[in-house]
Amino acid sequence: MNRHQVLRQALREGRLFTAMAAHNPLSALLAEQAGFDGIWGSGFELSASHAVPDASILSLSTHLDMMRAMAARVRAPVIADIDTGFGNAVNVAYVLPQFEAAGVSAVVMEDKHFPKDTSLRERARQELVPIETFQGKVAAAVAARRDPDFVVIARVEALIAGLGQAEALRRASAYVEAGADAILIHSKQKTPDEILDFVRAWRGEAPLVLVPTAYPQLREADIAALGKVGVVIYGNHAIRAAVGAMREVFARIRAEGGIAGVDAQLPTVNDIIALQGDAAMRELEQRFLR
Repeated sequence: MNRHQVLRQALREGRLFTAMAAHNPLSALLAEQAGFDGIWGSGFELSASHAVPDASILSLSTHLDMMRAMAARVRAPVIADIDTGFGNAVNVAYVLPQFEAAGVSAVVMEDKHFPKDTSLRERARQELVPIETFQGKVAAAVAARRDPDFVVIARVEALIAGLGQAEALRRASAYVEAGADAILIHSKQKTPDEILDFVRAWRGEAPLVLVPTAYPQLREADIAALGKVGVVIYGNHAIRAAVGAMREVFARIRAEGGIAGVDAQLPTVNDIIALQGDAAMRELEQRFLR
């Protein structure tokens, strides 16, 4: 099976598919090596890696280039976060084939106005488009894909916006009606209760996608036992891990006035060279350099 089919089959069979966030090919490769089923091409992480807010600041070309680079470095399916779709339904119809050509296996598009505001920021501006408007965007994405195994995921932000369960369920059902293959339901509550209420009420028209950033106590076994969730995404752990590690190492080097104390605790230079694909390059040298 190709990568698209791997993700599609997991959704079809009801096997929980795990995706770890990444913001560049190296973090994607490390996630794959750790055993995650797929890669979440996180808009939040990509924005953070550029030190700008996750608020539709970065260009389409920046997103595309990074998704292409990640898909070229890993074999696992890449799920691209395309925020609000870079415009209206017409824009989506042009954008989706570009992400498909970049090698990703799925896109996630959310039902907010452009420019968006990141979901978990306190006192954020969470404005949703009308249901019919987003149905058009979902339908445009589905119609634009060239491979039927390419997955279109609609992200419902009604709980994030404080609009309640009834509105979240109404939007989710409408987006499935428009052709969405799965529904990402998001919450910023510190416990999973709100999400669990949604899952219990969901009639199962399509698999659900959860991002348990705000409620980390919900483990994979708990999610799989719900029976309606196809994908769990760990949405920002790569960039948080990187920032935490760099802060610690940089501070220690300044405090100690050198690198002797931290050097032994870091991956070796040879470790990094191996991650860069050095063995494959050496093989090319042996075969082709004269």
